Amino acid sequence: MMKKLMFSAFLIVLPAVIWAQSSALVENTSSASAKSRLELKNKANQMAAGIMAAEAALTPAELAIAARVHQGKLPCELGAFVTLAADPAAPGYFNVHTKQQKYRMFPVETSTGAIRLEDHKAGAVWLQLANKSMLMNHKLGKRLADACMNPDQIVVAEKMLKNPAPGLLDIATEIAIK
Repeated sequence: MMKKLMFSAFLIVLPAVIWAQSSALVENTSSASAKSRLELKNKANQMAAGIMAAEAALTPAELAIAARVHQGKLPCELGAFVTLAADPAAPGYFNVHTKQQKYRMFPVETSTGAIRLEDHKAGAVWLQLANKSMLMNHKLGKRLADACMNPDQIVVAEKMLKNPAPGLLDIATEIAIK
């Protein structure tokens, strides 16, 4: 009888002992799992930051383009203004804003030699030529500001008005006459 009583008590206590051990094992596993998840998350964040930094780093050619960008508050046609300021935290990047929009732009190499800044997310493009600059948004399909000029560009624009370049047809007739 005593053996049956001891065996019954053992059967009653055994599940409690097993449950206690398994919950301790689960706690150890879950804390180890949480630690490993935290480590993985930290490593992923570090890798993402490294990738973003690598993408944000500009080439020497792009930095040379950035050095030629006219900065300051530039008056445009129809009384509009565009303000360009270099981002002190990120060399080569510019904060461009109008009365209603703000963009963070970086230089892009062009085949024509024109200075081009882009904000891919917003779809904005700043194009700086010798005689004028313009702000466009290709996502909206329109120019946001045109004929923006700093003093150097005003001089070039005035020279172009006084001494316009010959048209393509003018050059063709001169060649035909010779």
